[in-house]
Amino acid sequence: MGWGSIADMDYKTSVTNRLKTARGHLDGVVRMVEAEAYCPDVMKQLAAVQGVLEASSRAVLRKHLETCVAKAMREGRTEEIVDELMETLKYDKRVLRPAPVSGDEAEGLPSEVGGGAK
Repeated sequence: MGWGSIADMDYKTSVTNRLKTARGHLDGVVRMVEAEAYCPDVMKQLAAVQGVLEASSRAVLRKHLETCVAKAMREGRTEEIVDELMETLKYDKRVLRPAPVSGDEAEGLPSEVGGGAK
């Protein structure tokens, strides 16, 4: 898939930024574990990282549906692309959950976390 249009660049930037956020947040969780932080605090931070990853996965799925799947269907390869997508979704069932709707939750971060590790 090429990155020619502004919309493609926005998608690429958005997903890249989400993944970098998750990576940074996960580094903070590693530091918490190394410092023997209170387990429920670590679990909350892990949930926040998972939320960011899930939001990233939903964005990638949406882009795939809008581009690759739509193109394959126009070319008459519906069965092939649906089979491929079904196989892929076996590995990521969480992507099918409804997306959070507001505030920090929309970015996959519980509101009490505010984006940083304690």
